[in-house]
Amino acid sequence: MLQRILLITGWGGGIKLLDPLKQLLQGQGHQVELINIFNALDEQILQQQVDLAKQFDVIVGWSLGGQLATLLVNQLEKQYAQQKVLITLASNPCFVVNDSWQTAMDRLTFQQFKQSFEQDAIATLKKFGYMVCQGMKSTKSDFLLLQSLIQPQQIQLLKQGLNLLEQLNVADILKSYQGKQYHLFAQQDNLVSCKVVENLGNFHAKFLEVDLISGSHGFPIFNAEETNDKICQYLKKIKQTS
Repeated sequence: MLQRILLITGWGGGIKLLDPLKQLLQGQGHQVELINIFNALDEQILQQQVDLAKQFDVIVGWSLGGQLATLLVNQLEKQYAQQKVLITLASNPCFVVNDSWQTAMDRLTFQQFKQSFEQDAIATLKKFGYMVCQGMKSTKSDFLLLQSLIQPQQIQLLKQGLNLLEQLNVADILKSYQGKQYHLFAQQDNLVSCKVVENLGNFHAKFLEVDLISGSHGFPIFNAEETNDKICQYLKKIKQTS
């Protein structure tokens, strides 16, 4: 059965980064809408996105987009008793270390990144882009591809995104979510440790599945075909078992 898929990009680069993945999913017959990150700390903006997400069967998000996707399925379950399929790509439930979540970026490193962004946003975005590509032999060519796809972003939206990365912890949502959820991570990811797989494996949520592939944090961009295959295989499987 073909699905209506809402696809949410990550921090810093705009929606064009996931356009190849969108095209591949559409090539399988799925209906896909691709959106940028949004300030989920603003209740009105969050509600607008919840109302949008209500129209879809599957909510997919990359990195910060995965955390946002998790917030959306949680709100849809709370407000409408609807359980959408949740799929996250290279998305840490909690991006910055806290007492309850240690497999994440340490707080000092994140603060330094935030300060660097305040001082020189363009240089910091470039550095972040390189981190997205690190871990593979193809890092340099991947970085060139990434730079060709990045779209200029509003500074205010990027600042809001950094606040989200600093504050969001969606682990408890994943533990208790009653819908189907699938989380895909990359072994060579320099931004989100693949050890998060072990954390999620301890959640014991009823319909939670975790998978690991070879790649950097940017695998939905650079390994779009494999990512598409994984998503489509999962959607076929849950359709057959439901």
